[in-house]
Amino acid sequence: MKHLNAIGLNNDKSKKLAQKLNELLANYSFFYQNTRGYHWNIKGEKFFELHIKFEELYNDLFMKIDEIAERILTLGFTPNHNYSDYKKISSITESKQVTNGVKAVQEILEAYKVILPIQRELLEMSADAQDEGTNALMSDYIRSQEKLIWMYSSFLNR
Repeated sequence: MKHLNAIGLNNDKSKKLAQKLNELLANYSFFYQNTRGYHWNIKGEKFFELHIKFEELYNDLFMKIDEIAERILTLGFTPNHNYSDYKKISSITESKQVTNGVKAVQEILEAYKVILPIQRELLEMSADAQDEGTNALMSDYIRSQEKLIWMYSSFLNR
């Protein structure tokens, strides 16, 4: 079965999944670095609350970055690993030094507007490829992130 990869999935579909996962990886990498900046530089009346929340978020993003890269490897392809490649395909851009908590939360919500559609596309692609591993990963991410969006939006009184 030359058209199947090591885990029994169609090579062509796996390649397309890996390419889309690399796009997601690039966006997560910028999102992660931005969130670390929010954590380091936050000031003001909600400092203690947001400092902790931003640390929780960047730790979660770090784990997801690793899971996505490992999924690309599992599919038989190579994850991108440098920011020059990420910059070419990421829709999330570098955040400048953000000290205002409201602005940081707004930027987090904007990042999710980029991340969620990519994950939903991967959900469809992985279902078509019968790739339960990628499908389950995206489903878990979407479920937890929808709750985070609700919470961050509530913080902003939206």
